[in-house]
Amino acid sequence: MGSGHTVVVFGAYGHTGRFIVRQLRERGFVPVLSGRDAGKLRELARSEPGSDPRPASVDDPASLDRALAGAAAVVNCAGPFAATAGPVIEAALRAGIPYVDVAAELEAIVDTFTHFTDRARAAQAVVVPAMAFYGGLGDLLVTAAMGDWTEADEVHIAYALSSWHPTAGTRASGAVSRQRRGGRRLRYTNGQLEYRQDAPPTLRWPFPEPMGARTVIGEFTMADVITVPRHLSVPDVRSYMTVEAAREVSAPDTPSPSAADDHGRSDQTFLVDVLVRSGGAERRAVATGRDIYAVTAPLVVEAVDRILCGRTRTVGVAAAGAVFDAPDFLRALSAHVSFDLLPTRQQAGAAGR
Repeated sequence: MGSGHTVVVFGAYGHTGRFIVRQLRERGFVPVLSGRDAGKLRELARSEPGSDPRPASVDDPASLDRALAGAAAVVNCAGPFAATAGPVIEAALRAGIPYVDVAAELEAIVDTFTHFTDRARAAQAVVVPAMAFYGGLGDLLVTAAMGDWTEADEVHIAYALSSWHPTAGTRASGAVSRQRRGGRRLRYTNGQLEYRQDAPPTLRWPFPEPMGARTVIGEFTMADVITVPRHLSVPDVRSYMTVEAAREVSAPDTPSPSAADDHGRSDQTFLVDVLVRSGGAERRAVATGRDIYAVTAPLVVEAVDRILCGRTRTVGVAAAGAVFDAPDFLRALSAHVSFDLLPTRQQAGAAGR
């Protein structure tokens, strides 16, 4: 458990940040509220007795240093991460503490690996980008499905969301990503990222029963296509999204998430279906749960807890599956995520292609 460790949450007043602050408290940590808007920090602090609000700006390194002073770790929830990840990682390295973020911006995650891998490793620091529903959960599921395989031919990660009401942060981060790639889309194939101008394919994905086959947007590229190849030998990683959820998140008039229970979770449900193929065999991992933003909190806090307890497998910039024992980590989330590993079977056809 947290054992009173102090953890700075940068962007604490955001939608996901609030879930993380609550989860930290429940796990025995002491959250420090930080972010760029001092007014929002004070407002949040009034609802969090004993909180320590520390305003900080990514344009002011000294303010970040003050915010991180005496902390055991920092969690960055403030997008767009193209602007915040670099400065907050720099501050974490200066403070000598681990860094975890919830970035889903593909380019920002690439930047973290590109610019900080060598420095973080040299400092024996742990930096975990994309430790969220997109990136963290998918990467852990793929790693668990791989099991004793050291390489695979292809990985498919299919998302089925009952709905997708995006937060303001999701919209802002998406806009930055679209601008950075000039409206093009990304996919990971033949061992490299590839920019494309054409529309993504639409196909049927065989989700497990009782859901069954659903129409999905193929090559709906999420953070997993960045994290998985960083530590697993797989030349093709593709992700998919049910068409209804893809349309909702893209529509300008889709409302933000609204609370449907006492924990602040929406009524959104999710199913993540991972298929790994190697030679003529395939392995599968499936996870189900509720509210992709709320479930990010136990993912993040479990990661922080394991890092601070030394239950890690590597240092430097690393994806979730490289840092942690993936099956054990997923089982630890049983109060929030149902997780199943299906037995290896021989490939029967080309489903999902």
